[in-house]
Amino acid sequence: MASTLRALKSSPHIPFIKRKPVRNPNIELSIPNHFCCPISLDLMKDPVTASTGITYDRRSIEKWLELRNQNCPVTNQVLKSEELIPNHSLRRMIQDWCVANRSFGIERIPTPRIPVTPIQVSELLSEIASASRRGDRARCSNLVEKIRNLGRESERNRRRIVSGGAGRVLSASFGELASRSFESSTTGELEEILSALASFLPLDEEARWLIGSPESLKSIVLLLRSGDLAARLNAVLVLKELVSSLDTEHVNIVAETEGLIEALVKLIENPISPRTTKASLVASFYLVSSSERTAMRFVEMGMVSLLLEILVDSDKSLCEKALVVLDGLLQSKKGREMAYDHSLTVPILVKKISRVSDMETEFAVSALWKLCKNYKHETGERAGEGCLMEALQVGAFQKILLLLQVGCNGTTKEKASELLKLLNGLRGWGECIETMDFKGLKRPF
Repeated sequence: MASTLRALKSSPHIPFIKRKPVRNPNIELSIPNHFCCPISLDLMKDPVTASTGITYDRRSIEKWLELRNQNCPVTNQVLKSEELIPNHSLRRMIQDWCVANRSFGIERIPTPRIPVTPIQVSELLSEIASASRRGDRARCSNLVEKIRNLGRESERNRRRIVSGGAGRVLSASFGELASRSFESSTTGELEEILSALASFLPLDEEARWLIGSPESLKSIVLLLRSGDLAARLNAVLVLKELVSSLDTEHVNIVAETEGLIEALVKLIENPISPRTTKASLVASFYLVSSSERTAMRFVEMGMVSLLLEILVDSDKSLCEKALVVLDGLLQSKKGREMAYDHSLTVPILVKKISRVSDMETEFAVSALWKLCKNYKHETGERAGEGCLMEALQVGAFQKILLLLQVGCNGTTKEKASELLKLLNGLRGWGECIETMDFKGLKRPF
């Protein structure tokens, strides 16, 4: 238990500080001991009593339980239940004490909201399901908004709503409304449900099957194309959750949804927020990985050029995702042809072999390896020209040699070693220069 307490002390969520008296310039005011949480030693804002009879601040004891501790921090007795009972009497005493001492700068603690109960969750979800089956759009929308707001009140509420089956009910309700004729009001309810659904991820298997129905996917595409900023974000978050959880066969079925790939590429081409772009790239990766035919569709829509623009000077997280998708597109001959034709492909990939992150290095090496390995066969040019020579000129040999000396994982090591052999045969054909700086080509975001 001592090690767990030390872990909690270092947690940014539960500050462990030595309790200090509240002061004003003339008088020292100490907080009564029974008003302080035994874990954080701070004044309790939401006192709750555990099954052992000890009262803690809700935030502190919930964090303790999240770390999978089963004993009471004070008594070390086994907690028979994780249910926490609000100590209203003590909370009112603390509030009265705060009011009585406001001249010392003490602010009254607000009355905390009571966490949602499993019964309340079950009843709400049952009403949502019933309203959607009846086609009562207004009632369904109000109930969905209510349960979404409850989930936003606290992480505890969100977890309880998720465990109560919110994903399944909301996915089914989305499908019910999506199967009806599209009207502006219906689209509004779909946006509301999708917003709630995005708040209660991840989805279980049944929820994924429901949201992956043809009717639901058509509605998701509609929102990706014409929804407001929030609707498009929620739509791509749900889509990412769906394609990242399905097997290849069913991802291919999702990819065949009319307008889906076009809508994703549009979100990447005309970004509305970093989060939306990143989710779109992750969804694109799973779609690209499902089949060469799907990858070809992305290539034909200019995805290679878009990814290279992102790689010019975006942040690390965005670059990692763009490199993963680009590496997938280079599996196809058409994808490599598009990359060969872009003047920045090789310089950008070489620049990314800098160990800024292991993922960037891994996929930059993989992408460069695919290009150089297939270049002679696909272009008909003799070795020593084209892709390999360009890589040599922008410093690929030195970077890959350093990478092998520093160390990398097995697959990356094999590809880097093969690249080094190819480049070594061309040394002397051209002078190595420093990798280009692409900051002047900043892509509008």
